[in-house]
Amino acid sequence: MGRRTAWWRVAVVGIVLGAVAGAPGSPGFAASPSPSTSPPASPSTSASPSSSATASSYAFAEDAPSVTGAADTADAEILEPGTTYRSSLPSDGKVYYRLRLDDTSTVYVAATAVPPTDAAVTPTEGVRVSVQDADGRSCSAADTASIGAGRSPRPLTVWGVRQLSPSRSLCQGAGTYYVVVERVLRTESTPGDWALELAPVLEPRLRKAGSTSAPEAWDSATPSPPAGTAVRVRGGGGFGSSTALEQGVWRDDVRPGQTLFYEVPVDWGQQVYATADLSSASGGGAGGGFVPGGVNLALYNPVRGLVDATSISYNGSQKSGALAALPPVGYDNRYAVSDRVNGMRFAGAYYLVVHLAARVGEEFGDGPFGLVLRVRVKGEATAGPGYAGQSEPSGIFQVGLLGRSSGAAGQADSSGGDGGGSGGDAGMKLVAVGGIGAGTVVLVVLGVWAVVGRRRAAGV
Repeated sequence: MGRRTAWWRVAVVGIVLGAVAGAPGSPGFAASPSPSTSPPASPSTSASPSSSATASSYAFAEDAPSVTGAADTADAEILEPGTTYRSSLPSDGKVYYRLRLDDTSTVYVAATAVPPTDAAVTPTEGVRVSVQDADGRSCSAADTASIGAGRSPRPLTVWGVRQLSPSRSLCQGAGTYYVVVERVLRTESTPGDWALELAPVLEPRLRKAGSTSAPEAWDSATPSPPAGTAVRVRGGGGFGSSTALEQGVWRDDVRPGQTLFYEVPVDWGQQVYATADLSSASGGGAGGGFVPGGVNLALYNPVRGLVDATSISYNGSQKSGALAALPPVGYDNRYAVSDRVNGMRFAGAYYLVVHLAARVGEEFGDGPFGLVLRVRVKGEATAGPGYAGQSEPSGIFQVGLLGRSSGAAGQADSSGGDGGGSGGDAGMKLVAVGGIGAGTVVLVVLGVWAVVGRRRAAGV
């Protein structure tokens, strides 16, 4: 009997420890990372998803399967929505990948091309992607991204789409489709492959058909950026390892050639605004120079489609750049002509991506340079459009309960107030959720233990 009692005690301790280890905020809880309040670690050349990227390094998705882009459609490998892949993009020629699509879903494919850190690049060269049907017809206009005036090797992300629409006849049926990726306007750049990440996403149809036209009016006034004390964070090295930010003021460090990734949850009916402030140079380098497009700030939607971007020239003095005013997240935005409007077509994690051109280091030293991000999420969250099925990956078009409880979107300022966030409340609420969950498990286990003990004492 004594041994049995000891066994039950060990079992209870194991269950309790397991419950605590699985609680939010514990090592066993796989939640979105909370903003770090510790100083940033020294940048390295590693592309590890847990560290900031350096010198244009990119943190590819962990455990991403590799696929080879085919030179023609006959040998194209299949891409499954919901899975992120790793591939490569040659200097010349197109590469093809295959999709098997139904006639009820919209599918997006984002392609992130990553030049080598030491590659010589020109402002106009870049990458292009399109989705085509079996007859070679493009399902939407090809999307192109270029290096830009900074002439700095950096990750370039483009997106292709097969969109279902009652007003269209092209690319609406089930069958085989192809993703086509290629380099564009390569003239003086270094020959050789670029690394490539592919992220196909499936969006299910709506349960009930709605409007097929974009909203005619929305609040286009740009609010003042949040004020308050900046909280230290460390930007991620890629989309899959981006650092979660709430509304507020955030402080990071960035080095020349580095690209940092952050994500902000934005719910249906909400608007997101962001500014980036780069500090003055503290010395080093040739000095007195001028770098066109020295800082790039971009916003991507949950499927990694570019919504808006701004480029800031740098001369060693502090500089600030802001994204344009954007409409509230709404399903009908997809019918707009403007990229800034149609990109805001679903709720989820929106990505802020900051790149500091490598040439800044030549003129003003290796840094690091101080970076301050001011993020505001405006408006009350509204109900979504009501999907008839599950997205792939699951939940990509949802903010989720954790995002809302942390104040990242659900508690966003709708009155235009200060709204400076510290990030502390989010951590405490996650711990509280974990405590409630773990406490519930403990009470249940103790109750079972007591019942078993009484039954044994009674000889049952």
